[in-house]
Amino acid sequence: MDQGLAMLTSTDAYSRGSVRILIVDDSPVIRDILLNILRDEPSFEVVGVAQDGREAVRLAATLRPDVITMDIHMPYMDGLEAIRQIMNTTPTPITVVSGDLHDGASDLAAKAIAAGALTVVEKPNGLSPVDYEAVRGQLVTAIRLVAGVELVALSGNLPRASEFQPGKGCPKIIAIGASTGGPGVLQQILQALPGDLSLPIVIVQHITTGFGAGFVRWLNSVTAIEVRLAQDKELLMPGCALIAPEGQHMTVQSGGVIKLDTSPPISGVRPSATRLFNSVASIYQSAAVGVILTGMGNDGAAGLESLWRAGGYTIAQEEKSCVVFGMPKVAIEKGIVRQVLTPDEIAAFLIRLNEYYKV
Repeated sequence: MDQGLAMLTSTDAYSRGSVRILIVDDSPVIRDILLNILRDEPSFEVVGVAQDGREAVRLAATLRPDVITMDIHMPYMDGLEAIRQIMNTTPTPITVVSGDLHDGASDLAAKAIAAGALTVVEKPNGLSPVDYEAVRGQLVTAIRLVAGVELVALSGNLPRASEFQPGKGCPKIIAIGASTGGPGVLQQILQALPGDLSLPIVIVQHITTGFGAGFVRWLNSVTAIEVRLAQDKELLMPGCALIAPEGQHMTVQSGGVIKLDTSPPISGVRPSATRLFNSVASIYQSAAVGVILTGMGNDGAAGLESLWRAGGYTIAQEEKSCVVFGMPKVAIEKGIVRQVLTPDEIAAFLIRLNEYYKV
């Protein structure tokens, strides 16, 4: 690729503004479509274009864009490896623009999120005018949401887990809320848990529509416990993690019965971690563990407060290991968190609870 395509000069830049964007895609057609979409946004500036992952890594380091749009299938280096390398060297908010969101092909999207991408949107190619406008709106919204998010380099060298004294009372459920950056942390925690876990787990993870099933398949491939998308009216089971489906609130009712519904979003999100935590607090009270992980916004904090007031054991992820220190920060500042832990320490705590109370 010649330098004229790889790096745009100030006179060539499209729609100069506050959000500097690097486009990565091996298709000239898709690159042109993305350029046309982004140049129409007054607050966006495309500062570079790359046609493979290897070039994306180089330009991310030299151009220091605010946001990167990333394709997955590319020559020389695919998007997954490019995301990993960028997140380890020059952490940058990445929005994956993928054609793999439908027909059971969402596993790659889930892996991209786990590698460090913040959002995934559909490719605006071969769509009807109505669908094109919808996808265009999703792309623009995604870029605006992730622009300015402060990231930290991913690392496997987290502090060693400390020893924690289990709280009073036998826990009966673990509830977890996560958003941006959550999939990778959930993998780290769930992967450490034993297959004979004696507690059920319920999880709200804000996920892009279309790749929930792939996300669950990926987690199942790397964990000893069972991970499933929750179904309405199913019963909680020990050693099984149920994840709220896209676009549906998940609550726990008396008798450990799952309830799904499409009532209005809470704080702009559905499913809502606050809605889940509130239901867990109501049913299980002090016999519950609530965990709030990395994510933008404040979802989960109000619900975690309900759990804390009911006597439940509340945990927040510590700042340095968070991709986005939003949701945990709000909970910590409310003074409703009993422990502030790294992902490794959270896993160690849950394992200790399991060993302490296992019959």
